[in-house]
Amino acid sequence: MVDFLRTICKFNFGEFEKEEFKKFLKMGGILMMILGVYWTLRPLKDSLFDQIIGADHRPYAKIISALLMIPFVALYTKILDYIPKSKLISKLPPLFYGSIVSVYAVFVWFFQNGTITKSIFTTVLGYFWYFCVESYGSLVLALFWSFATDITTSEDANKGFSLVYALGHLGGILFPILFIGLPIGLGVKSDSVSMILAAILMLFIAPILKSLITKTPKELMVPQNSNKEAKRKKEKTGFMEGVKILFSHKYLISIFAVNFFFELIVTLFDFNFKIKASKVFTGVELTRYYFKYSSIVNLITFIFLLFGISKITEYLGLKVSLAMVPILFCVALIGFFTVRKLEFLFWLMVCSKAINYSVNGPSLKQLYIPTSPAARSKAQAWIETFGGRFSKMAGSGLNALPKIVGKAAYRLVSGSVGFTFIIIWFCLALYLGKTHKKAIDSKTNIC
Repeated sequence: MVDFLRTICKFNFGEFEKEEFKKFLKMGGILMMILGVYWTLRPLKDSLFDQIIGADHRPYAKIISALLMIPFVALYTKILDYIPKSKLISKLPPLFYGSIVSVYAVFVWFFQNGTITKSIFTTVLGYFWYFCVESYGSLVLALFWSFATDITTSEDANKGFSLVYALGHLGGILFPILFIGLPIGLGVKSDSVSMILAAILMLFIAPILKSLITKTPKELMVPQNSNKEAKRKKEKTGFMEGVKILFSHKYLISIFAVNFFFELIVTLFDFNFKIKASKVFTGVELTRYYFKYSSIVNLITFIFLLFGISKITEYLGLKVSLAMVPILFCVALIGFFTVRKLEFLFWLMVCSKAINYSVNGPSLKQLYIPTSPAARSKAQAWIETFGGRFSKMAGSGLNALPKIVGKAAYRLVSGSVGFTFIIIWFCLALYLGKTHKKAIDSKTNIC
């Protein structure tokens, strides 16, 4: 079976040795579980927040979520000094997030059946739920990719990460269908069933991870510049070391900025899309609509990866992959300010997410490979969790402008900010691609 799959994947992802292929299959299996849970919870995050509090409050939820992420990420980076990433991946989703999701499912059952009515208590729970799902999407994914770059060289990552991404997004297609689509299709009127199923799925991460660590040959579990890594293996860092490392080198600041610009622009798209959706759909129907959106995002991403969009990086280089994304988003931003229909915003969000997951995401992950272990774990955590939340907070600040200054001023300010950031984003993409190539060719760490 492994040989058969390896033959099929050769045409889309390149040649793999048998043990190397099994390694990336297992990494893809872990990401499949993580993304399967995330894309099950994500539609529920938006739908339940809209039902409990209201879609027009979402900018405030993103701002509060970003502020809460500061101590949360600081604690996470401190924990990394004492718990290996492999153990944290196996325990954080099922024990922490699984427990929260299970308890919240009970509340949702009573709320959607009318036993619990709206109050200050439900408002607090609504914001808490929004933060938990947002932090899962940032923290668990950042932890996985930090672990993945710790055990993969740049050459292997160039082909292997695309396979891992494809398998991950296959989970993003299948599990929401099983956990959200099937219950709704069977007439289940509460989202709590989908939440319990998502919590159960988290339990499968640990056994796949254990198989990856124990059965993969040791020579395939080494990072780039492994000899230098070994000398720094036992080095511990302080509570805010991730921030210090982040601002110690312009390369890491540039990665932060690229991530920031992408998230801010998508936050503009996302808010307007979901405001329009909440005016058309309500209750479980709104959940169904968001489920349709998440499934199509993952399906398009999977098709892109399956048919070799990752070959752009392999044949044209990382610099081209990074630079093409802001160009595409410039076109998307023009469309956003030109067409305001729900159907157009739906497909605008689908394409934006698919391009990020199939091209931008794999490219950004490779940028961490020629860096130190501290940069790969602690700085990456701050960039992808707090940095992502901070950009969404800034985007949400822009999205709050219509109530303050009016829609015309909102479009003028957000357009000016968006196009300016895209120009800077393009320049930084060229710099990052050039710097990464130089480090890989010389077999040195950038920072």
